[in-house]
Amino acid sequence: MTFSEQLNEYLSQLGCTAKELSAASGLSGSVISRYKAGGREPERGSEQAAKLISGIAALAKEKGIDALTEEAITAAFFSALGRRNPVDYEKLTTNFNCLISVFDISMTELARALNFDASYLSRIRTGSRRPADVKAFADGVSRFIVRRYTRQEDRAVLAELINTETEKLMGDANCLKELEEWLCSGTVESHDYMEDFLKKLDEFNLDEYIRAIHFDELKVPTVPFQLPASKNYYGVEEMKQGELDFFKSTVLSKSAEPIFMCSDMPLEDMAEDMDFNKKWMFAIAMSLKKGLHLNIIHNIDRPFKEMMLGLESWIPIYMTGQVSPYYLKGVQNSIYCHFNYSSGTVAITGECISGCHNNGKYYLTNNKEEVAYYRQKAFDLLSKAQPLMDIYRKNNESVCNAFLKADAQTAGNRHNVLSSLPLYTLSEELLESMLKQHFLFDIDGKSIFAHLASQKEIFETILQNNIVTDEIAELSREEFEKFPMVLSLSGMFYEKEITYTYEQYKEHLQLTQEYAKQSANYSVKVNKGQAFRNIQISIHEGKWVMISKNKAPVIQFIIRHSKMVDALENFIVPVAESPNIKIQNN
Repeated sequence: MTFSEQLNEYLSQLGCTAKELSAASGLSGSVISRYKAGGREPERGSEQAAKLISGIAALAKEKGIDALTEEAITAAFFSALGRRNPVDYEKLTTNFNCLISVFDISMTELARALNFDASYLSRIRTGSRRPADVKAFADGVSRFIVRRYTRQEDRAVLAELINTETEKLMGDANCLKELEEWLCSGTVESHDYMEDFLKKLDEFNLDEYIRAIHFDELKVPTVPFQLPASKNYYGVEEMKQGELDFFKSTVLSKSAEPIFMCSDMPLEDMAEDMDFNKKWMFAIAMSLKKGLHLNIIHNIDRPFKEMMLGLESWIPIYMTGQVSPYYLKGVQNSIYCHFNYSSGTVAITGECISGCHNNGKYYLTNNKEEVAYYRQKAFDLLSKAQPLMDIYRKNNESVCNAFLKADAQTAGNRHNVLSSLPLYTLSEELLESMLKQHFLFDIDGKSIFAHLASQKEIFETILQNNIVTDEIAELSREEFEKFPMVLSLSGMFYEKEITYTYEQYKEHLQLTQEYAKQSANYSVKVNKGQAFRNIQISIHEGKWVMISKNKAPVIQFIIRHSKMVDALENFIVPVAESPNIKIQNN
């Protein structure tokens, strides 16, 4: 019996879900899902294996199954884990994918270096192909990494990834040996930063956040702030003050022009100063309170973990709809660091050499000619930047809908992870019943019917030449009554909740399954339970991902950055799939 078969056998004996095992073991839902599917196995004697064994034993004790002791489970798992192939292809695929994601490696460039076809490498990434000579493949990939990433910072990132000391990787020969060995047999940390990001987005409530920071009570000050025509700031401590002086001058000015922010300066030493961080976030809050728009070019030339942690911290600011995030495409230089902020009446610029932050300098000015120069510099930088994501709220609903209608004509398969049932499979009769139940006979009701017709039209256009797969949830009455499902109206930025009755939910679920049976290009995968309750993920494969937030506030994020799109496309939903009700058309 394989490890995944043994695990599924235990789950069946216990009569428990992967979610319950996740809670009992302390392992994430996505890791349990991969274990169940056979896509990943823990190392014998590893912390993950110990947690899994302990969790199963605890559940068995709770349910009175005396035969499932820790000793018995350990013996069975160790026996299963001993039956591996000489080459663990699943591990090779996982590690290869991690390496690609962490360093944001161009598949075209890697394929050229290895003399492989890029599509062949892509198939190795998905696990649909295996290298004919694993050792040669691992050696080639490792040599590419060692030649390309020579900085101490790069080797430190690599050391963290493969769980070794940075000093061991400073010599190229040692680095090559360690990396090649890890690529074929190493273990990757199971933490899923994309799952963390999505969960925080799902749970975030802007109204609660505003109350927590007393945003509504903030008063934009009007006391004049005397700033010299220009000022220099030397060293980290003075540079912190320079940033705060920039925001103070901006907020107290009469200008309503947008703020521009772009920096690839080091963050570590500033991030450690919690007092500065609070003042900096307060300055951002005051800028938003004044109604200023922020155009931000993020520095994402960093490991995926750091990028996602950074984006997490910006969620509250994104939710205001007053932010346009961008990024600069391509690898930036690794020696010179730059800092450029500007607003309508003040600008601050800075520089330092990488690794010598405290020797850096900022220059702040409110001289009209200099501010005009830095404003033009900001426009020029924005012209070179790519949108990290487009953020839509009610005030630009028409732009969002125009984009989605135009995109329906574009080739490419779609994959949706839904917290509710898809609106386009809803019948007009069932919608009318729900609207009557909620006493929506007026303009709202007419708008919802018009939105339903629009969604059906867009969906049918896509289905003509493309495949659409929806992941939806089947809920028990008990689960439903605890968290009633809400009609999916984020596409029309509708703020009120229209809840299903359990009978209406079951009827719509049946309509969705019948639609899948009748359409050659539409399939439904039914999961036990909901991964998310307030967000839906729509993927146009290889092009963009839309995350729709349907509550507090309704907002749409359309993400285009390749690293994030790739991570979301490969994201495994942390719920248990129910194969007996999965509907799939081939």
